[in-house]
Amino acid sequence: MRRADRLFQIIQTLRRARGPVTAAAMAAEFETSKRTVYRDVAALIGQRVPIRGEAGTGYVLDGGFDLPPLMLTPDEIEAAVLGAQWVAGRGDPALAKAAGDLIAKIAASIPEQLRSHVFEPSIRTPPAWNAKPDGLDMQRVREHIRRGRKLALRYVDENGTETDRTVWPIAVGYLDSARLLISWCELRRDFRSFRTDRVAGATFLDERYPERPGVLRARWRKSLPPPGGGARG
Repeated sequence: MRRADRLFQIIQTLRRARGPVTAAAMAAEFETSKRTVYRDVAALIGQRVPIRGEAGTGYVLDGGFDLPPLMLTPDEIEAAVLGAQWVAGRGDPALAKAAGDLIAKIAASIPEQLRSHVFEPSIRTPPAWNAKPDGLDMQRVREHIRRGRKLALRYVDENGTETDRTVWPIAVGYLDSARLLISWCELRRDFRSFRTDRVAGATFLDERYPERPGVLRARWRKSLPPPGGGARG
């Protein structure tokens, strides 16, 4: 790896990390020595990159640091295109359109010699599953999640039983054959996952729920059953 590339990768590694990163960890990632990492970090600090820390304890990148636009690597291009392909085939109409727009923007922002990685990628997603239509407007659902607003659902479970639920939507999950609306359910006083194709009616309420969406998502992740557990309605 060229030194210029390694310096950039050090910044990227620190940027994505949630805590201090040791020189040993970076040396293993870049297949170089700790001494080289120490020299590279010192060089970045000398160029006024706001890196804090020291040898033995790890390094962090101060918030607010930004880099000018940099060229994507072929692997980064294909990773972005692969994700966009998946969303284009499985997302709701608004997300699918956004994924197509993203692919077009990637193609327009890279040199001609790299565009084959966009239009003729070496990796592809499988064909989209034949999902049943959603019973509510998923674009509005995502807006309600971002704004922390409640939904009133009329929901039909797998046995055909219909119930009215007031829920606090926090995320949309994607499975091979269905989409799930993950919410705090006021009726069950717990987190529940609702298949969007089983929603018989929905009212988008203006009332905010009392917790921030991010806090609820963290609580939901901690409540998840071990792998193999099923969703509850």
